Amino acid sequence: MSEVFLYFLWQYQYFNTLHLTTTDGEPVRVLHPGFRNYDAGPDFTNARLLINDVEWGGTVEMHVKASDWLAHRHQHDRAYDNVVLHVVWQDDHSTTGRPINRTNGTTIATLELEPLTDSGLIERYGRLADAPEAIACAGQFRSVQPLRITSMLDRAMLQRLERKAAGVRAVFEQTNGDWEETAYRLLAINMGFKINADPMAQLSRAVPLKAILKHRDVLLQAEALLFGTAGLLDATNPDTYVTALEREYRFMSAKYNLTEKRLETHAWKWGRLRPANFPTLRLAQLARLVTRHASLFSLFVGTSDAETLLNALQITPSEYWQSHYRFGKATEKAAPKVGLGAAENIVINTVVPLLAAYAHHRGQPAYIDRAVALLEQLPAEQNRLTDSWETLGLGIRTAFDSQASIELYNEFCVLKKCLNCQIGAGLIKQ
Repeated sequence: MSEVFLYFLWQYQYFNTLHLTTTDGEPVRVLHPGFRNYDAGPDFTNARLLINDVEWGGTVEMHVKASDWLAHRHQHDRAYDNVVLHVVWQDDHSTTGRPINRTNGTTIATLELEPLTDSGLIERYGRLADAPEAIACAGQFRSVQPLRITSMLDRAMLQRLERKAAGVRAVFEQTNGDWEETAYRLLAINMGFKINADPMAQLSRAVPLKAILKHRDVLLQAEALLFGTAGLLDATNPDTYVTALEREYRFMSAKYNLTEKRLETHAWKWGRLRPANFPTLRLAQLARLVTRHASLFSLFVGTSDAETLLNALQITPSEYWQSHYRFGKATEKAAPKVGLGAAENIVINTVVPLLAAYAHHRGQPAYIDRAVALLEQLPAEQNRLTDSWETLGLGIRTAFDSQASIELYNEFCVLKKCLNCQIGAGLIKQ
């Protein structure tokens, strides 16, 4: 038995609520169970109860065993003086011989749930809690009502947007409230993918967007700013292009005080990367994207049509990178363009979170609607997680579906939060 299960029972009143009595025999009626408290202090706040025909308002504390009150030393903590009911699975305090008291010595009424809870409900909870599968409800998933699944996916998607928006707001604060700079930094991080996200973030902080835009008309200079500060210009046998970049970088590093901000070459990861994802090519693409569009932010938040956005993102870098993946190593099979898949990734992981954060900042839900609409216009991502869901019969057709299913898996299934999931809760209480 876990306290999390007790929270579930209490919040939804999934026990026999007829003729309730405290362990001392006093009648109890729950007028309102209160609201779950996720901070320090009692587990539920603003509860309303009738105990022995007297209405009480206050907090409710929950434990597996009544003696846990003493083990946690709540009797010495004034934060628990407002507790009006102690809800437990087993009332064992009689064996300890010590009452459940507040700091002033007054006794707190106790309600024992074990005798009031249906054994079938406990069994169904145990089946999910002890399931060896990563998706605990895998064996029962096909029996779940489609409406319940859809509702949970909508909730998971909203949670994902809120979580991603929080990350965007952190970047926004770092830029001192500059949305253009925020959009640029998010794009840079995204183009580093997971393996090079950290050096991309560091580079975008070192080379501000304003500096790049001052050289917007000369792409070589924008490239020099990025490649030089990235620490990637140390070629053993520099060709004409690299020599030109080094010359431009020497001038601009002094102009913008970039020397001390220069990254170490070893900060960049190359292993297990396809050439199309090499940091050199991604930086060349970033330079082209930033100089191509006068305002990345306006492009991202002002475009409601996914196809238009994808077309704007699928740029081709400068001529050198149409035959190279790395400095000094020409290839006949270069694929320099930002591909459709990469562009879709940028929309999903940069544009959509940016829209969610901007909606929160401006208090305008219309930007959330735009984010959702973009996801619904894009095809679903395909990976091992989406494959797992599709094996269970979940239809994943759009990026909205894939993003929601990924959130459901990572934030509920992996963490065994079945009780907080409408799918799991539905299977338990059926």
